[in-house]
Parts: sequence; structure tokens; C-alpha cells
Amino acid sequence: MRKPVFAVCLLLSAGALRAQLTAPAPAQFAQPDQPAVSVPARPPAVPPISNWALDPENSSAGFVVKHVFSKVRGLFAQPRGTVVLDEAAPANTKISATINVNLLTTGVEERDAHLKSADFFDAAKFPTLTFVSTGVSRSGPESYSVTGNLTMHGVTRPVTLAVAVSAPFNHAGGIRRGIEATTSVNRKDFGLRWEFPGEGAGVVVGDIVQITINAELVLQPGPVISRIYPKID
Repeated sequence: MRKPVFAVCLLLSAGALRAQLTAPAPAQFAQPDQPAVSVPARPPAVPPISNWALDPENSSAGFVVKHVFSKVRGLFAQPRGTVVLDEAAPANTKISATINVNLLTTGVEERDAHLKSADFFDAAKFPTLTFVSTGVSRSGPESYSVTGNLTMHGVTRPVTLAVAVSAPFNHAGGIRRGIEATTSVNRKDFGLRWEFPGEGAGVVVGDIVQITINAELVLQPGPVISRIYPKID
């Protein structure tokens, strides 16, 4: 009787061992497929002194001004301009831009027509706004302070813009950078003095106008150039 019992025990032990050898590894020791870790692409290299042009289709100059107790927002579409950027010596950087007043829109045709009339921008007489830099200094790793002359409604005044600049990136077959520039101006400094009849100064239309410029710059091949776009008729 002992031999059959011994044989049965031996078979059971062999089966248990076989099950242990063929069983899947415990979950904590499993090696699931891990997705490949993506390494961020390095920004494309650009010359230390580089020439850039605004992409009008991906750029705009927006503004915000008080209207009674609310605010009105508008923008000038398709600004044009150039930037000559000197990374090592920002003071040598040159910026110029031109805006077509007739491309102004606030989303309300009647108000747009009024803003383009002689009460405000007088687009028939002064069809463009221009900016030409007079000084550039670095204020952070990716930010600059830009001073320059803004000409609007035939009046030229100095302004200072806070400019944030992205790293270069590849897009649409070229090298680009994104920028955002902000400033504020007093409209009356530029001769835009209209007030709603019967109301006090600055009650209906605020005096201070906040300006935000968002633009994509496209690296230009060839020698560095610096120019301002011709006047838009």
C-alpha cells in the first residue's frame, strides 16, 4: 500500500512544480511594454543677427478701451513689419511695423465706420499707423523692453512696449518665433479727442487705450535688412 501512495504524492509534487514553472510572473515583476519617451526637439539654430518678417495672416494688433461702464475690444488685422534681432547686443535690434487703419474691426459695422471717420482715426487722411523702434533692452531670458515712435492720426509720440518672445520653432517650411507686445496710450495725445455730446470727458469713451500685438515672425534668408514698409494707400 505504501508504494501506490508514494507514487501518487510524487505525481502531485511534479504537477505543482510544473505549474509554478509555467505560471505567469507576478504582477509586480511583469514588464509591460512602455511607450518610448519623447525627447523635446531642440529649437532650430538661427544666426546671431537675424532678419524676421511678420506673417500678416497670423498677426494682429488688438486694443481695449472703456465704453461707459464696459469695455470695447477691437483689432487691426494683418499688420506688416520687420525685426532685425541681435541676440548678443539687443540695443542693435531694429523693429518697424505698419498697420492699415481700414482693416480695423470691432464687430459692429456702424461703430467701425465711426472710428474710421474724422471723429477718430480719419482713415481717409491718415490710412496707416506706424511704429519704429528707438531702443531695445533685454528684461528677461525671453522678454524685452522696446521704446519707439508711434505715429497715429498724423501725430508721433514715444511709447514703450513690453515684448515676450518665444524660442524659434519649425513650422510651414520655415523657422518662426511668436511675440506678444503690450503697451497703453492716451488717445488724446494723438488728437483723437471726440466725446459723446452732452457727456463729460472720458465718460462714454475712455482716454486710455490698452494695446496688445500678437504676431508670428518668419526668419528671412539672405543678408540682414532693416526697413519700414511703405505707406498703405
